Amino acid sequence: MAPKHPPRAGRGGRDLEVNPIFTREPLTVPRYRLPAGEMEPSTAYQVVHDELMLDGNARLNLATFVSTWAEPEARVLMAECEAKNMIDKDEYPRTAELELRCVRMLARLWNADDPHHAVGCSTTGSSEAAMLGGLALKRRWRERRRAAGEPADRPNLVMGVNVQICWEKFANYFEVEPRYVPMEGDRYHLGAREAVELCDENTIGVVAVLGSTFDGSYEPVADIAAALDDLQARTGLDVPIHVDGASGAMIAPFLDPDLLWDFRLPRVASINTSGHKYGLVMPGVGWALWRDEEALPDDLVFHVNYLGGDMPTFALNFSRPGAQVVAQYYNFLRLGFDGYRRVQQTCRDVATRLATEIDGLYPFYKLTGGGDLPVFAFRVREDFDGFTVYDVSAALRESGWLVPAYSFPENRTDLDVLRVVVRNGFGHDLAELFMDDLRRTTLRLRSQKQPHRDPRQASGFAHGAEPKKVQARKV
Repeated sequence: MAPKHPPRAGRGGRDLEVNPIFTREPLTVPRYRLPAGEMEPSTAYQVVHDELMLDGNARLNLATFVSTWAEPEARVLMAECEAKNMIDKDEYPRTAELELRCVRMLARLWNADDPHHAVGCSTTGSSEAAMLGGLALKRRWRERRRAAGEPADRPNLVMGVNVQICWEKFANYFEVEPRYVPMEGDRYHLGAREAVELCDENTIGVVAVLGSTFDGSYEPVADIAAALDDLQARTGLDVPIHVDGASGAMIAPFLDPDLLWDFRLPRVASINTSGHKYGLVMPGVGWALWRDEEALPDDLVFHVNYLGGDMPTFALNFSRPGAQVVAQYYNFLRLGFDGYRRVQQTCRDVATRLATEIDGLYPFYKLTGGGDLPVFAFRVREDFDGFTVYDVSAALRESGWLVPAYSFPENRTDLDVLRVVVRNGFGHDLAELFMDDLRRTTLRLRSQKQPHRDPRQASGFAHGAEPKKVQARKV
């Protein structure tokens, strides 16, 4: 009896006809339903592999902050630990111990008073870590208000309009009024005076970003803390700071040791960072740390009887792989302080060099120079109307480069920019190739009589630089 074969897709069908192993007969693979039966592992692999070839090259992705390169030894460790569930601390005690060591190393790096008894945890990324920091701020504020016999039903959070989208999500999910400080003139992030003007008795905290995704600049954490100190002296309002150090918290300790932004400032209650950004780990891992136990309300800590052990946990996620935490510890052990310093310095050197070269290439000029985060933004000069940044972004894709183009938020929507993120693995050699392609692209685009693309034709990938609607008011 002849074997039965799956029916072929008709004209216009969405099923996929493939012949991945050349000695085999063609077969039809459904895209949006389960196949009727099994297929050979090698066939399934080839089908998936071939489609993924149409993705962009991660190493040429200058949009993302996420690490796209890792040493072979780190990859081996991650493969060895991919089956370990990070939440099963009773079953994987050594993985749990490595997580604790990472927390203490970060606490020391960020100048906590007592690093050995630091309060913190790993997360799936800086977004989850930021939400934990925000939740702690809200709970602490609510407890103070209730203890004083005051209403606690209208919490607000003050931040710059440039914050990452996770803060907008936090405000939405946990019913906190977001008070965004808009950009003004050449101030592209939160200012100290502007932050204080939006604070009142219902403010749970101020978010200060150490490395804006819009342009790579640090926000003035120390100035914001000083302004809040003055506010408390004048009004009695005690407003803490959460530092969103998704990128900068793994840059500043190594390259800007004298910069005051961390737990050396008494007003900083908590800090988050991404291990999978400038922590140099493949995605996804983040870290959340608090100044002390008082900064993390006890009612956010759950004691779970899980698989035979009592386990305190205060992360939002439960089951997740331990591989990234192990890779973070590997990087800390492998590179040490000086290794991280050299990696981050190289990234900054590449960024500042690229920014300078682009600034000298007509018709571009740099908005920022890569001197904080190794990230910079540049735009087309105002007196040039032959093409837009959106034309440049689309043209660079033809050579494989992924460079986002986007508009700034209120009140600088007149700014359309391109942004370059320099990460470990994007060295001076790739920077030279990028500049060669940018020069060729620019020369070709200058032959256009008019722009072909505007924000409506933008690809949509801004990686944290999404615009937000400013609804904050002065109080």
